[in-house]
Amino acid sequence: MEERTGSVTFKGNLITLVGPELKVGDRAPDFRVVDTALAPLALADFAGKIKIFSAVPSLDTPVCDMETRRFNQEAATLPDSVVVLTVSLDLPFAQKRWCGAAGIDRVRTLSDYQDRSFGLSYGVLIKELKLLSRSIFVVDAQDTIRYIQHVPEVTTEPDYGAVMNAVKGLL
Repeated sequence: MEERTGSVTFKGNLITLVGPELKVGDRAPDFRVVDTALAPLALADFAGKIKIFSAVPSLDTPVCDMETRRFNQEAATLPDSVVVLTVSLDLPFAQKRWCGAAGIDRVRTLSDYQDRSFGLSYGVLIKELKLLSRSIFVVDAQDTIRYIQHVPEVTTEPDYGAVMNAVKGLL
């Protein structure tokens, strides 16, 4: 499996990302995750939708909490043709509890805990921590990657404006 070092840090320390380095224009890789009811989901389950994949280390951390709340607000401004999906290695039970406590009703949380399939397919699994690196992928309705943002320091928030501009450009 491919490994990449040098572009992302966690608390100032360089980390190694495992998996391919995807590019804009690539076909979005398939994956297998589970939702908060443990139902398996794959890329095909979101066919025909514009997809915002927000990979985060853990919803139980302050930055991931802020990011998911912000995307929940942004999702309220988007048409039904767009789905916002937050992927983490948190257990589905923890995701469900967190979403209930945070009032998250527009973002779907997906757990990659079983196979790390999303992390490995999208090249965002942190080798040293076995968590996902903070990254955003905007995938069009035909499953082509149209925007990628790897947040350079995992403990900081993404550029929400750039993400939303990429999505609006597909509407």
